[in-house]
Amino acid sequence: MKHNWKAYAQLMRLDKPVGIYLLLWPTLWALLMAAQGLPPLEITVIFVAGVVVMRSAGCVINDYADRNVDGRVKRTTQRLLATGEATPKQALQLFGALIVIAFILVLFLNWQTIALSVVALMLAASYPFMKRYTHLPQVVLGAAFGWSIPMAFMAVQETVPTYAWWLFIANLLWTVAYDTMYAMVDRDDDLQIGVKSTAILFGKNDVLIVMLLQACALIILWCIGCTINATWPYYTAVLFSALLCVRQYQLIKRRQREGCFTAFIENHYIGLAITLGTALHFYLVW
Repeated sequence: MKHNWKAYAQLMRLDKPVGIYLLLWPTLWALLMAAQGLPPLEITVIFVAGVVVMRSAGCVINDYADRNVDGRVKRTTQRLLATGEATPKQALQLFGALIVIAFILVLFLNWQTIALSVVALMLAASYPFMKRYTHLPQVVLGAAFGWSIPMAFMAVQETVPTYAWWLFIANLLWTVAYDTMYAMVDRDDDLQIGVKSTAILFGKNDVLIVMLLQACALIILWCIGCTINATWPYYTAVLFSALLCVRQYQLIKRRQREGCFTAFIENHYIGLAITLGTALHFYLVW
């Protein structure tokens, strides 16, 4: 894989940006709410770049952790470590380089945010290995994907208010829901190779629990709107997201691979809707 930048991009999953979107939207929620409008440009650039870098690092370390099982899962048989096109050493070197870049980015923020970034690194590095030990790796992923929320508030306000932690919880619940959809795609393969997930843990109640998780996340987001005195665009976005959840129910209720994967991808639109609703709210307030 030496000097093959296309292969490095593939290992970082840059050709599949939905993961970047799912991490980016909650980060923007937090930045907008923390600044009560447009956040400082420098901080925004750092966080957006950090989203791309850390999501890429997460993909690399995930492929390293799964290098011995990806070849036995239908969806992942062509990943570079599974095919031998990349070596575990190269993956670890790339992961290390990405973490260094992320650390350099966070150095431009206040010391409190730098301290919080240590937790972000621990969560991102540990998530891929959790599926060996617990049926709740999606919860760890939710914490990892949501940790940008307290970091954003700390970077802008130098504090993390109570409603920011509720925003973190809402995002965690939403992440567990959509990553369970993702895990439903691989459930049959995971059962054979001994990999754990919430899709396996929830069993026949998977669809019901996913819908409940999404409902709880939206209820919390609605309540956060009350806290920030949100105007109609924000609440419209929450209601539109509820309609998207109904659409996702239709996709996953038969538990077919294609439908579950499509539902997972379409969660990106929920994040986008909340981002636009939040931004339009502050625009009207101005």
